[in-house]
Amino acid sequence: MKSFNNFQIITRVTTAVILLAAVISSIILYDTPSTTSQGKVLLFISIIAGLILGAETFLFWDRTKKYIVKTSTMITKTERDSLLNFPAPVIIVDEEYNIIWYNKLFSVQVYSEEEAYGLNICDLVNIDVNKIFTDDGDLICLDQRFYKARAIHNNASGNLSMIYFDNVTDYVELEYEHRQTHKSVILITIDNYEDLMSNLRESEKAHAFVEIESLIENFLDGTNGISKKMSNDKFCVILEEQHLSKIIKERFKILDEAKKITIGERRNITLSIGVGYNSKDLAESETFAKQALEMCLGRGGDQAAVKTENGFEFYGGVSGGMEKHTKVKTRMVANALVELFKTHSKVLIMGHRYGDLDSVGAATGMCSAVRKMGIESYVVVDESKTLAGSLIKHVCQNDINSYYITPESAMLKLTDDTLLIVVDTHNPDLVESADLLHKATDIVVIDHHRLMVKAIDNSVLFYHEPIASSASEMVAELIEYFGSEVQIPAPVAEALLAGIMLDTKNFVLKTGIRTFEAAAFLRKMGADTVAVKNLFANSIETYQLKSNLITSAEIYNKCAIASTEESFPNIRIAASQAADELLGIKGVDAAFVMYIENGRVNISARSLGAFNVQIVMENMGGGGHLTMAATQLDTTLADAKSRLISTIDEYIRNNS
Repeated sequence: MKSFNNFQIITRVTTAVILLAAVISSIILYDTPSTTSQGKVLLFISIIAGLILGAETFLFWDRTKKYIVKTSTMITKTERDSLLNFPAPVIIVDEEYNIIWYNKLFSVQVYSEEEAYGLNICDLVNIDVNKIFTDDGDLICLDQRFYKARAIHNNASGNLSMIYFDNVTDYVELEYEHRQTHKSVILITIDNYEDLMSNLRESEKAHAFVEIESLIENFLDGTNGISKKMSNDKFCVILEEQHLSKIIKERFKILDEAKKITIGERRNITLSIGVGYNSKDLAESETFAKQALEMCLGRGGDQAAVKTENGFEFYGGVSGGMEKHTKVKTRMVANALVELFKTHSKVLIMGHRYGDLDSVGAATGMCSAVRKMGIESYVVVDESKTLAGSLIKHVCQNDINSYYITPESAMLKLTDDTLLIVVDTHNPDLVESADLLHKATDIVVIDHHRLMVKAIDNSVLFYHEPIASSASEMVAELIEYFGSEVQIPAPVAEALLAGIMLDTKNFVLKTGIRTFEAAAFLRKMGADTVAVKNLFANSIETYQLKSNLITSAEIYNKCAIASTEESFPNIRIAASQAADELLGIKGVDAAFVMYIENGRVNISARSLGAFNVQIVMENMGGGGHLTMAATQLDTTLADAKSRLISTIDEYIRNNS
């Protein structure tokens, strides 16, 4: 067929050339007298050539037409057979993604139940019709096989599209196996180990070591992980992620198992666990684990933190931190602060927004101590929004010094030679003046709240003690180490004592040996307990509002929930005091008071320690401490209550 086609082409071309040459020559020669006979001959030849070309076209046209039709049919059949026997499932769909044709493999591997003609591909498989037209396609799972679905659109064929399914099961399974065997690092430390082991006999210490190591060994049972004892109180574990996922799902049961180990007469072990997970390599896993462990210790210990590239996840943390009896860290921080004061000509101290007695009291105490060293110092507070108006008034009436300035005045006093001290918070979003924080070059943080993921990260000194009762207690301890020449006046000592009494609920919650030692020091400085008590006095309107809030309370899963849509100038004070009062109800482990202020729903949360309100408030976008926390929501009161109940249910479910 091919040789016939070539012969046909040569014949036509040759005949056409001869015909053209003969016609031209005959015309030229025919008009010349001397060559008329030659012109006649050429004209005759051109007529013969024309007849031959016409005859060839007439005789072979039908055969050429049949050849073209046959070739076209063969191409169409080849295309159809190729798609039908394509080594991957293929379908053709219309503009509504209904199947109008599919090949053999599709009916065998993808949909073998019945005929798929007319069915919508989106009803058969979970497929993203937007992704399939991209170069990456869409990964789908069909009958325990994985396919990359890609599509080609053809407008010329009536808006039809061809979708083919590339089997990538082996690749997906290999990737899954690689991910499951990826190594993670777990760092485990025993909380407050030195204090636990102090004054123990050697036999008791040896018995404790054996139980702790057995605990770690049991932790790795059923896994292929390995552990390395870094020191008496620190362990490093390397574990595949397939085993770690089970431990995370069980919410780190080792935390509860550790509490069963008794040291001495009545002290129990608690652990802090940092996990580096889902990282690029082993080195990054170790870095993540260290960051997670630091976060655990900053939140009071007795919990596990999992650090991934997306943030932190916390497990446990339902008990209070263990008190440290040593004040070595306090002395070192005090010495460092004194050195910082010497290199700055001015010090500004501020707490959190809507500062309470602890925030303003701690700032006042630090400001007075700095001034005793001969350095210019001020407390930055917005007196129109503070909850410590009675404290500010008391200090101003009984002390000749003027301590308090507005955030606007502080901005004017801020220079490159100014030290900014932030007390009673470490969250940059909660400080009294965010502008002041952003423009300050040297920052010191003093806080007792459990560490949050979002913290001030550019401080030159970060003094954080989650086991302390209050920021006022921390400041009082620091003042003790500033030297005997730093003697704060009695009104300032009363301000610090008021802050301690507020956060400990009159020495009931989070009160340790160091809390009473700080109170004794302030009493020595001249603090009058009666004067401090008067700082907590309320107006009759505030007392009535507090009573109405308590009356509105409902009990849900051992939680008292109260709410009001009324708004008064002292609503914050009334709400926090109402939450404290609700804890006096029998069977109540936590209290939540909701109110509206400035168009936002505020929730004030309190507990006696059996219920960690910090975790509940963190899950709702807030934060705080084990026994005292809060949050703000841009929603309605009814929606806020619904979200609170759901969060309480989740907390109880995870920590039952």
